[in-house]
Amino acid sequence: MATGGASPTSTLIEQLDALGVDLVHLYGLTESYGPATLCELPGRLATASAGEKAAFLARQGVRHITASQVKVADEQGMPVAADGKTMGEIQLSGNTLMAGYYRDAAASESAFSGGWFHTGDLAIVHPDGAIEIKDRLKDIIISGGENVSSLEIENVLHQHPAILLAAVVAMPDEKWGEVPCAFIETKAGREVGTQELVAFCRSRLAGYKIPKRFVFRELPKTATGKIQKFVLREAAR
Repeated sequence: MATGGASPTSTLIEQLDALGVDLVHLYGLTESYGPATLCELPGRLATASAGEKAAFLARQGVRHITASQVKVADEQGMPVAADGKTMGEIQLSGNTLMAGYYRDAAASESAFSGGWFHTGDLAIVHPDGAIEIKDRLKDIIISGGENVSSLEIENVLHQHPAILLAAVVAMPDEKWGEVPCAFIETKAGREVGTQELVAFCRSRLAGYKIPKRFVFRELPKTATGKIQKFVLREAAR
């Protein structure tokens, strides 16, 4: 089974494992007319735990056969080092991309700056060449001058057994400029409190990445199930 959009959680993988279903993680955009990369589990992880599978499938993977060129580039358009640390923007090139945005020449020109399509997704490249998205450009949290990935925090929160869904956005802060704010939707019949989640995060994240506020509620979603972060950004203000 193929999944796209947000990375599959360990909970989802556990449920699909019980059904004997294997997951393939695809990455693409409407503008790319299909997948640009894919990530599938290697044989060595066939019997791994759901958490281990989720960690691997968090990657967007390597170039899909239908995509001509994929790179993670710095601000000068040069490919970043494949060190698993240096972030850049995923950029695409090829004949499966859109021609432009309808009646919006300015947006089209900006999107194809430098001859490559700018996805707006920030990613790293692992030593094996696999791409892993760390955040959207618009979702990165700048706290005290440090770039904080909302996806990194969400991935940690999704490891908690009581959490069904987690979404992290920037919250204004007088001292640090922005700090992480986490919105939590718990599993049916499960409860968890702020102090427990702070302790859970403390053993897995640097101190400045731990959410300064936790909000427990049903998360707003689109008709296709995608979390509406713009609604949560407004709620965090």
